[in-house]
Amino acid sequence: MKSLATFDDRNSSLTIVTAERIHTLNPAAESATALLVHRGSVLAVGSVAEIERIALAQQEEVNRVDYPGATIVPGFIDAHAHPLMYGQMLSWVDVGPDKAKNITEIVALLREAEKQLPPGAALRGYGYEQRNLAERRHPTRQELDQVSTSREVYIMNASGHGGVVNSFTFAVHGVTRDTPNPDGGEFFRDAKGDLTGELSDAAANVLTGTHGVKIGHHGPNFHLSDEPAEHRRQLRAVQTEFFRGGVTTVGDAQVSKREMAAYLDLAEHGELKMRVSMYFLSHLLNQILDLGLVAPFGNARLATAGIKLYADGTLGGWTAYFPEGYAGDPCRTGLLYHSPEEYTELVRLAHAAGLQTATHAQSPTAIKMCVDAIEAAQLKYPNADARHRIEHCGLPAPAEITRMAALGIRPVNQTQHYYNWGEGVTQAIGTPGERFNPLGEFRDAGVPITISSDAPVAPPKPLEAIQAAVTRVTRRGVQLGADALRISAREALLAHTYEGAVTLGRENELGSLAAGKRADFAVLSADPLSVPAEQIGKISVLSTWIDGECVWDTDTDNPL
Repeated sequence: MKSLATFDDRNSSLTIVTAERIHTLNPAAESATALLVHRGSVLAVGSVAEIERIALAQQEEVNRVDYPGATIVPGFIDAHAHPLMYGQMLSWVDVGPDKAKNITEIVALLREAEKQLPPGAALRGYGYEQRNLAERRHPTRQELDQVSTSREVYIMNASGHGGVVNSFTFAVHGVTRDTPNPDGGEFFRDAKGDLTGELSDAAANVLTGTHGVKIGHHGPNFHLSDEPAEHRRQLRAVQTEFFRGGVTTVGDAQVSKREMAAYLDLAEHGELKMRVSMYFLSHLLNQILDLGLVAPFGNARLATAGIKLYADGTLGGWTAYFPEGYAGDPCRTGLLYHSPEEYTELVRLAHAAGLQTATHAQSPTAIKMCVDAIEAAQLKYPNADARHRIEHCGLPAPAEITRMAALGIRPVNQTQHYYNWGEGVTQAIGTPGERFNPLGEFRDAGVPITISSDAPVAPPKPLEAIQAAVTRVTRRGVQLGADALRISAREALLAHTYEGAVTLGRENELGSLAAGKRADFAVLSADPLSVPAEQIGKISVLSTWIDGECVWDTDTDNPL
């Protein structure tokens, strides 16, 4: 077996990389036109003449790569994503908004894909968001029965927190109209009590089979098992997707034994190129504490980071917790995964051991529960640098934003969520929905901003995410909320680079380009700080570099 350390080797050559401009995001030297890279690290940053002079003094052979007209930025950091789940999605049928505008088109896509499958194989699709469909609703099991009545059909909602199955799937797994809802999930029923086909969160446990991961109250279950070799193939494909977007580092926000095994397998085969910081699911907390994995552990490519918890569900699936009910359906309230007391104890245990927590929370009630628990833990065990995270943090009350600033809590937002379906949030919960991901309010309160993709909920396209943060304009051309909720292009760039590194606890090596830091960077076709805001998402990534080596290039569209 190979040691993980073998995958931290650094390129020993001396390389000059030039561009029209380099945004270092290093306050000591904000802009430059050249980098000098040596043994995987940045040796110097400055003008071309300065870097050539420094390189000459090294008395070593020098390589040179020039990108005339291009802009270099630090490698994008996607602090919240689900790489293995995303890899599985890439092998499923894409029924997202770019492929299907209505349920009829979804059914047609599935029927065409079904023709290619061997008998008995499950058919899986992903990416629909019901409010983006012409019908403004989920498909039904009867509509998926038009695809097949003899194989399992499942399409995952864009939120990742459930979806819709056909009647055959329910029959195979013994789910009937009399099957009780599991704790932390729901089999949805119509007014007559019949199953609609929609299922959410813990109810998706039925899909994972005998050997699937069962995580109960600790979050939605999208841990569908494949063979190890298939998981490795999926992660290789996903790496390319991240590199294509200029992403060099990922925070995996839901790691179980399945993900850990897949990363180790990829690393053992010498194929792990991106950096991964892992957040283990909270049902593993006691095992993590028993093993003493309470400090960063691993190497520069694969490392532990903290514990992932869930406070409530998703706005997209109407499972985020609104005790007063949804404007779109007052009978729905969503759910809390834990009672406040249980959740507070989980945070206390993690915090006392020095573990960073990362909690999914969308509703004001759920976010307040997180802030209350972190405040209680800090009072008992003060730690000025705990960096507890709130994932998504969709609709925090202003009072909680103030408390978050005082407690050093770091929200991790996904601006592509409101780009893709921001109008759906206002339809679901009413007027407060226009504040969804209030980045401007965070900035004004002194709360640090981190932007990520939540892939596969949104593709890892940082430039699209930055554009959404700057404009707050959805894919339908509607601005969500007031101008005060917007942030500047530079603030958004920082949020997807340096602040992401701080959130992962890796700012000493990543997130900006400065002497001594790792030579991770993305080469862009234009300057995101100079083009009109509505054009940022159209900028191309020309190449992606990690440890001073080009790992992806647009000319080949393959990892190098």
